[in-house]
Amino acid sequence: MAISLDKMVGLHQQALKVRNDRMEVISGNLANANTPGYKARDIDFQKAMRTAQSGQASLTQSSMVTTHNNHIKGTSKLQTEAEFRIPNQPDTGDGNTVDVQNERNKFLDAGMRYETSLMLINGKFSGMKKALSPGQ
Repeated sequence: MAISLDKMVGLHQQALKVRNDRMEVISGNLANANTPGYKARDIDFQKAMRTAQSGQASLTQSSMVTTHNNHIKGTSKLQTEAEFRIPNQPDTGDGNTVDVQNERNKFLDAGMRYETSLMLINGKFSGMKKALSPGQ
């Protein structure tokens, strides 16, 4: 009987990807906290996961080009879109909408959720390893 890793981890792999992408966007916000005119962005996790669950429009073909029939075809990947965040603070005069304290809190929250996703996936693999080990 073949074991499907996609079925075993379910949507946890997509959640991990979305959480990683969100942390990259937030770190970009923090890096541009002093850039005039920079608009803070974020990824709506719930929206990205609904798209992943429905299987519609979230998977797109990679744009890899092959030059021979035996080359590996491009695989599909989850697409996440960063949207501009509605600012929580008044304009400081330079047009920048990054609230550093808020971004740090969001980054820490996203990091903890990323770790939780990793622990869930690790638990699934540990359970499978235990089930496959002889004498158990």
